Amino acid sequence: MKDLNQYVARKNEWNAMFKGRVYDLSIALDRQLIADALDVDLSPENLTCDGELPRAQVIARKKFLDKAAEQLLKLDPTVKMYEYN
Repeated sequence: MKDLNQYVARKNEWNAMFKGRVYDLSIALDRQLIADALDVDLSPENLTCDGELPRAQVIARKKFLDKAAEQLLKLDPTVKMYEYN
């Protein structure tokens, strides 16, 4: 769960700057919102920063996001994700 917790912490830091929602993995709605955020981050355009990132950085980002998605699905198999495979 290390990668998932790290992902959520990053999202919460960003959201706190803009007075957004603070995600809590113990809440079902938040788990789905996290899954939605992972879907957005895993989309090809966002993953590669529209093709601007070097291949090695894209691979590292994909690996991290895939691990976080896998851990989220293990925690809650009912969340819907479309970009994770």
